[in-house]
Amino acid sequence: MRALLVLLALAALVAAALLYFGLIQIEQTRSGSVQVQAPKFEADVGRVGVGTENRTVTVPTLEVERPANAQ
Repeated sequence: MRALLVLLALAALVAAALLYFGLIQIEQTRSGSVQVQAPKFEADVGRVGVGTENRTVTVPTLEVERPANAQ
């Protein structure tokens, strides 16, 4: 039971963070009424494209010299 509450709290925090950073926008498109009609919402969510690319990178070399008076 405690684990379920922790998961629900974590999901609520993640949803709040996504709303805060603008990755999710929720707009109400139809208002609710006391009758049978329920409110309608539309969500516009961010998209992320992930890919890979092969590149050749030059890496600097490092040379270490001991001082002349070192034993």
